[in-house]
Amino acid sequence: MNKIKGGVTAPTGFLAAGIHAGIKPAPMLDLALLASTHPGTMAGVLTQNRIVAPPVLLCRRQLKKHTGQAIVINSGNANALTGSQGMSDAMEIRRLVSAALRLPVGSVFVGSTGVIGRPLPMPAIREAVPPLIRLLNRSGHKPAAQAIMTTDTRLKEVAVQAKIGGRLVTIGGMAKGSGMIHPDMATMLAYLTTDAAIAPRTLQAALTRAVNETFNCISVDGDTSTNDTVLCLANGRAGNPTIQTGTPQWETFSALLQEACLSLALQICRDGEGATKIVEIVVRGTRTNREAKKIAQTIATSLLVKTAVFGEDPNWGRIVAAAGRAGVKFNPAKIGLAFDKTRVVHNGQPVGDRADNRAQRVMRKKQYVMTLSLGNQPGCAKLWTTDLTYEYVRINASYTT
Repeated sequence: MNKIKGGVTAPTGFLAAGIHAGIKPAPMLDLALLASTHPGTMAGVLTQNRIVAPPVLLCRRQLKKHTGQAIVINSGNANALTGSQGMSDAMEIRRLVSAALRLPVGSVFVGSTGVIGRPLPMPAIREAVPPLIRLLNRSGHKPAAQAIMTTDTRLKEVAVQAKIGGRLVTIGGMAKGSGMIHPDMATMLAYLTTDAAIAPRTLQAALTRAVNETFNCISVDGDTSTNDTVLCLANGRAGNPTIQTGTPQWETFSALLQEACLSLALQICRDGEGATKIVEIVVRGTRTNREAKKIAQTIATSLLVKTAVFGEDPNWGRIVAAAGRAGVKFNPAKIGLAFDKTRVVHNGQPVGDRADNRAQRVMRKKQYVMTLSLGNQPGCAKLWTTDLTYEYVRINASYTT
């Protein structure tokens, strides 16, 4: 597996563009488009929030056919809780782009992110679609990635390659996300492209697995959103034999896709609103993986833990207390806790002040691992979280969701 440049246009047969349409203040880019030169297979994983924005509802309907060729995304306006007009607007954007690209309307997917509860400025979007189409090119991956940003401070993209079936297969991706990030996805969008030839259900299985192991394992602030979307479009231009579930080729492709998703997920974590640190939380020794993940999520979203991470304070009592309220049975006498390789708790007892001092030095790093051991049973889970800073409060006090 090799990392390369090019984002969503790195795979063969993909174009992208980003433009200022007037949804956000000038000159911020706020309308993105990515398209394949050939029809493709589409897979997706969508928000688990009970409130679902019209673009997500459209995606959910279209994914039943497993086909697609283009994705148009606006930022600055979520088009959520906008009533029947919101659905009409999403469908109009889809029609405008499909007509301009001369594609079937059902092959164009729509995404939105930004402020909830405000109607889209459709006159501005209508006017922006023709120049957006004209801007489509192989070098448009960065403008497209910029155009889906909201409170993000940097664009997020990835491209990876590996040989599958004797052919070089590429996966590209772009994402947005900074706040409202929590497992089961939150305010995050991710769009992946690949030139792999892959069966529709196989692509969906690989994407679901990758999302569960990456995007569903990050937490910035514990909030979830109405618009979360991960889509993957495969156009088959690599010329490899069609990948089928359960084959060695599927395992290689799945690992490649997971690598791309993990890169984007960690980029989202690093750009967490005001975040200065990333902590990888590992929980081991529970009866099941689900129990381990439940404990890891409780630790990852604990405000006391996150502020201790910011303060570089090895206050391990907060971590253990968070684990204890996760609703999972375990024996406190078997608890072990380490920061990187520095153990501060062993068999439910503190190791001592020297260990705490070494742990404090670990916590000064920008990224480290926090490992909680709860016994010898097989359950385990891994999540990533960030610290909680003054800057997070400042950003969210001044930004309308």
